[in-house]
Amino acid sequence: MRTLKTILVGSVLILVSACSVKRYAVDTIGDLLASGDSVYESDDDIVLIGEALPFSLKLVESLLNESPHHVGLLLSAARGYVLYAYAYVHHEADVVALDDIDRARELRARAGKLYLRAHGYAVRAMEEAYPGLAPAIEEQPQRAVAMVAGNNARNHVPLLYWTAASLGLAIAVSKQDASMLARLPEVEALLERALVLDESWDEGALHEFMVTWSAAQLRRSNVERIRHHYERALALSSGRRASLFVGYAEAVPLPGQDRAGFRELLEKALAVDLDADPGHRLMNVIAQRRASWLLGRIDELFL
Repeated sequence: MRTLKTILVGSVLILVSACSVKRYAVDTIGDLLASGDSVYESDDDIVLIGEALPFSLKLVESLLNESPHHVGLLLSAARGYVLYAYAYVHHEADVVALDDIDRARELRARAGKLYLRAHGYAVRAMEEAYPGLAPAIEEQPQRAVAMVAGNNARNHVPLLYWTAASLGLAIAVSKQDASMLARLPEVEALLERALVLDESWDEGALHEFMVTWSAAQLRRSNVERIRHHYERALALSSGRRASLFVGYAEAVPLPGQDRAGFRELLEKALAVDLDADPGHRLMNVIAQRRASWLLGRIDELFL
């Protein structure tokens, strides 16, 4: 009997040890995936990345099944789904909209689902860092984001950014959905809190997002606000982000029908050196692709 009990205890210890080793391995891989810039974001082959991203995303989700509370993996999933949706689904919807409105509608619906999947992961990461924030943010956004405070708050600016970006982009492709439009205050609160904590994060990425976000509010009174964020992002990025020039071109010169200003900004985007900021090489390629597409449509966009 004692021998049998010893064998059973030994077997349990082996299983527990194996589970612990597996969890440790998953967490270690998660830490590696979440640290620093992704190898995807430093690549300039937009087609190759588009083909590789789905496998990478499913790998991250598989790891999350083993370690569901890993903040780094949750953030990686959010970033990855936003990148894939924006570069490979949302953009295609814009391109085909002129010729096939039904196809564009399908693509926008898919992009919205992918953005919301990203948002789900980002919110889970926020909840791990600040328990109670997730259920509160839809009801009282300003009060909820105030929970992001303390000594480590600045380290969580990426969580605020990707939570805001994923939801903001989901709203952008769902403009006919009143329930989505009702969530605009959440995006605003997340971005404002991130700016308070570290307005220079990622060389002005918060200010750059505010350029496109303010423009999306469709109020002419936002022009000065947009210009302020553009100038801060330009200074912080040293002009190395093609997406900033594209975003500002679509935010101010296009609605204002300033054809010369629009063209000048897009040409600046195309002139950005891809090697000047290796960590954002892919995003610069994506932005330059959009700049070329917009230039090709300039006669349609301006009276």
